[in-house]
Order: sequence, then structure tokens, then C-alpha cells
Amino acid sequence: MDDSKPRKPWVVGVSGASGTPYAAAVLRGLLQAGEAVDLVVSRAARLTVLDETGAPFRDAHWREDLARWLARGADGTAERFAGADLADVRYWAAGDLAAGPSSGSYGVKGMLIVPASTACVAGVALGLSKDLLQRAASVTLKERRPLVVAVRETPLSGQTLRHLVTLDEAGAVVLPASPAFYAGATDIQDLVDFVAGRVLDAARVPHKLYRRWEGELGGARAE
Repeated sequence: MDDSKPRKPWVVGVSGASGTPYAAAVLRGLLQAGEAVDLVVSRAARLTVLDETGAPFRDAHWREDLARWLARGADGTAERFAGADLADVRYWAAGDLAAGPSSGSYGVKGMLIVPASTACVAGVALGLSKDLLQRAASVTLKERRPLVVAVRETPLSGQTLRHLVTLDEAGAVVLPASPAFYAGATDIQDLVDFVAGRVLDAARVPHKLYRRWEGELGGARAE
């Protein structure tokens, strides 16, 4: 981190939807790109993290819990990824409505909600601000900063679709967690990384998480 420049992080919000590997891949991508991160994990997301990884995510031990989470592969491999540098990660409890990201005067680049549950989508679309995740998203929209919402649900009800249209009209990027297969995926991590890469594309953060389309049919199979 360059101490001569003011810290300007990406806020990453993790809601209670299934898809914690997506969040881990996005966080790894941001850190590998040298980006600062402010992390908000909703109360519901803690249950999902525990269910999908077998390990807790605790406020008092967030750094060690996050390190374990980011080292885990989408297939459940405990030490698939090398230890992430968490020096420029700041964690804010979901109930802390006095946290930095709750104010528009707190400098951030934007916010990525990965994954976004339908309850989270509804809360942000309606401006409820019932927790820090929703409040930070509302601030991001009002300040006209980039907001990427990686919704993870299927099928989608008409009500949720209307909420997503509201977010789109407010300037957010609505990005369904929909893996593609043209990039030559060989395992579940490749599919997860494709979605994470598209989230980072929307945020204009450079990465090498997936093979890009180059206009050649069967290109992935030829490699």
C-alpha cells in the first residue's frame, strides 16, 4: 500500500444468499490487483459461510476467519490458494451503522455485493438501510459511485425482477451469478472464477480469472 495516497477501498458486501465461493474469488481478485477492501458480511451471510465452508465468520476473529475462507477452493479444498495479504482489508460489522461506509463523505471507489440475496436486492431497491450492507449500497447509489449487484437466486419472481429494474434505473450493474462455459472450464473453481471475473470487469478492475472470448470457436478446447 502506498501511504502517500489516501486509502480508497472497494466495499464488498456479502449477503446471506448461497454463493460464498463467489465472494471469496472476488476478494482474492481485488487483493491480487492491489485494491484496498472494506468488507461487510451480513448476519445471514455468517450462517451461509458456516454452512458452505464448515467454518464460522466471527467479528472478533474476522482476520483469521477471512484468511481461512479465502484459502478454500470452491470444491472444498481447504488450502487451495496461497495466503492472501490482508494488510489493506478493513472489516465493518453489519450492525455498525456508524461505520465509514455508512457516510457519503467516506471515500470509496464503489461497492460490490457478492452474492446478493433477493432480500438484499429488495432492501437496497427500497432504500431500507436495515443494516450496514444496505446502507452502504444506498450511499453508493446516492453518491453516483459504481454498484455491482451479483444476484444469486433462481427462479426470479416478478417482484424481484421489478426490484432489479429499479436498481438498474438507479445506475447499478445487475449481474446474475451465471457461469459461462466457453472459457474452457474444467472444474467448479473455473465456473466460480468466471462470475467473479465478470464482477471485476464491471468494476473495471484488471484480473486474469477467466479466458476471454477472442472470436474463435473452440478456442478454449484448443489450448
